[in-house]
Amino acid sequence: MSTKKTKSPSKKASKKATGKKPSAPSVAKGSKSSYAKAGVDVALGNRVKSGIGALVRPTHGAEVLGGIGGFGGLFRPDFKKRGIKDPVLVSSVDGVGTKLKIAFATDNHDTIGADLVNHCVNDIAVTGAMPLFFLDYIAAAKLDPRVLKEIITGLSRACKEARCALIGGETAQMPGLYGEGEYDLAGSITGIVDRKDLLDGSRVKPGDALVGLPSNGLHTNGYSLARKVLFDLLGLKLSDRPAGLGTTVGAELLKVHRSYLPTFRKLHAMKGKPLHAAAHITGGGLIDNLPRILPKGCDAVIDPGSWKVPAIFGIIGRGGNVDPLEMYQVFNMGIGMVLVVPGKEGEKIAKTLGGKVIGGVVKGSGIVRFFPEPGN
Repeated sequence: MSTKKTKSPSKKASKKATGKKPSAPSVAKGSKSSYAKAGVDVALGNRVKSGIGALVRPTHGAEVLGGIGGFGGLFRPDFKKRGIKDPVLVSSVDGVGTKLKIAFATDNHDTIGADLVNHCVNDIAVTGAMPLFFLDYIAAAKLDPRVLKEIITGLSRACKEARCALIGGETAQMPGLYGEGEYDLAGSITGIVDRKDLLDGSRVKPGDALVGLPSNGLHTNGYSLARKVLFDLLGLKLSDRPAGLGTTVGAELLKVHRSYLPTFRKLHAMKGKPLHAAAHITGGGLIDNLPRILPKGCDAVIDPGSWKVPAIFGIIGRGGNVDPLEMYQVFNMGIGMVLVVPGKEGEKIAKTLGGKVIGGVVKGSGIVRFFPEPGN
């Protein structure tokens, strides 16, 4: 005796029989999926991500094709409108380090996204590039809708200010990898520069001036040492107001990494194109970042007394008994960007941009020298 298999009704038949379009398969109402029991709530992830479009759409312009939610972001740059004849794409990727710990401790998440965007914008600006688009990565043990919204609000705000499209990203739930209330944040940026305007350090020469642009505190570097000194050694709380700081420890450590893009736009518009090179002073401080733009045969000589070092660095240096030279290698010490310009134009450019002439370029071997040395 043979048996006959019963066919499952087709989608077409189902629609015809019920008059309704068949719904996508889903977990039965009231039940919990095995994946959710393992710690990953797909439904929660979908709900959280459903509101992202409204937050990032204001960063989009005519060059963005499609919307949010595809497998890849689409961007069609208009080189002609941008006046670029020989386009060079410039990319960078970064995070915000253990500054995230301050966001967790204060439960304030609407600035950390701006920190990330501005850091990346500055990293490509030193090549002469203007930003095109940005991608983010956010991972947590469990997604918190409020926290995610705050992070993306910060990302979107900074992207809009930089005229940079936020065209996509990744949001991941990874239970067991992060502690409760913690998340990781990273981002990548792509910008563009005409090859003739590319800044690669080749124009730097002895006699050039170094113009330092003020930072807005620690920016996104040195937080592991800062937290060790401020909280473990000095026993400070986020709500404390140390003498000379002018604000709470928490507010100081959450100051947004400054974007220098408006300054670069001014520089590119200046007659004679006076900018020879630029260095973003991030991890490695002045000691490790300036050599990245020095040609062989040139040293950077810096006078550490030529600008006022913000109080937070003094508190950390004294509180941790940190060697003065190490401070200039870990932190920006109040100088977030260094511009290399013709020596005769240094003072004028510094005044125009709100900076200080902090030294100059001399013959040497590609290192940074302080005169006098910090601490002396």
